[in-house]
Amino acid sequence: MRAKVSGTDVKTGGIALHNLQKRYGSATAVDDVSLSVSPGEFISLLGPSGSGKTTTLMMVAGFELPDSGRVLLDDRDITRLPPHRRELGVIFQNYALFPHMTVAENVAYPLRMRRVAKAEVEARVRRVLDQVHLGALASRRPHQMSGGQQQRVAIARALVFDPPVLLLDEPLGALDKKLREHLRGEIKTLHKEVGKTMIYVTHDQDEALAMSDRVAVMHEGRIRQVSAPQELYRRPADLFVASFVGEVNLIPVKLKSGVVYGGAGEKLPAAPWPDADGDATLCVRPEHLHLDPSAAGSSHGIPGHVVGRTFIGDATIFEFRSDSRLRLTSKVLNISAKSMPDVGDACAASWAVSDATVLTE
Repeated sequence: MRAKVSGTDVKTGGIALHNLQKRYGSATAVDDVSLSVSPGEFISLLGPSGSGKTTTLMMVAGFELPDSGRVLLDDRDITRLPPHRRELGVIFQNYALFPHMTVAENVAYPLRMRRVAKAEVEARVRRVLDQVHLGALASRRPHQMSGGQQQRVAIARALVFDPPVLLLDEPLGALDKKLREHLRGEIKTLHKEVGKTMIYVTHDQDEALAMSDRVAVMHEGRIRQVSAPQELYRRPADLFVASFVGEVNLIPVKLKSGVVYGGAGEKLPAAPWPDADGDATLCVRPEHLHLDPSAAGSSHGIPGHVVGRTFIGDATIFEFRSDSRLRLTSKVLNISAKSMPDVGDACAASWAVSDATVLTE
């Protein structure tokens, strides 16, 4: 949606959350959450069950009221407005379609509630159904459609009244893996086409990383990190983010005058930490950990043996145990010309300095 100010089109749909808190009895569901979402941005709230992500989204939608804090839409305080006066599109996991209505009638419902003229209703419904590739199915009822098609109907209904913001609460959670992957591509394409602000709740890291401009990771009611997907994956802010987003090797280390040392006293590849001393954790993703049989017995890398090897189709997962009994995982793409170690082979584990993150929490 665009508002016209002094003859200039200004994009709307900016959301700002200020110190939101929500309690249920003695349990705190959302704890001092602040977040700014730019107009047209696609941001995901990512976290495990009970992290507060859906409660946060419901406070934006107006279905839950915060105990304290504010929700702003384009700098307008909507914290206490009822849902129907916020003019936000909401898409639920269970679709929430009317079973007795056709696809076209379901999509038209928000417009009829707003008393839009019949001709305008018909034109908007046709347009939005074409956007989600359901124009030929307008006369069907929900029970005659697949789960993916029903979710497209729910998206069309949320889009048809031209809201500035779409709120999506795990919309693909009820679908199988293949269909989820297909529809997440469609939603991403739709976002580019319509340009609306989208706030997307999910517990699926792949969805969040693949679709979002930024990801806000939540845990125990708080936002732990907000970053672009690549930054979030490569530079996690703490141990929870590192372990929740993707697979990771967490290596206990010691910092001595900013240098990183392993459990056996060996110096490990990592950027120096000036004036840092004490215990820390070094994080390396499995695809960045290299096992080199030719380096076994040398001073390069962590010495040890391959103790497990698992084929998973496009890659092979290696379990490595160091001579100091540290267990690590390496992931190698299955390229036919590439030689791979076998179980029992002596190897040295290593990684590039740029692929390691040291966390001191």
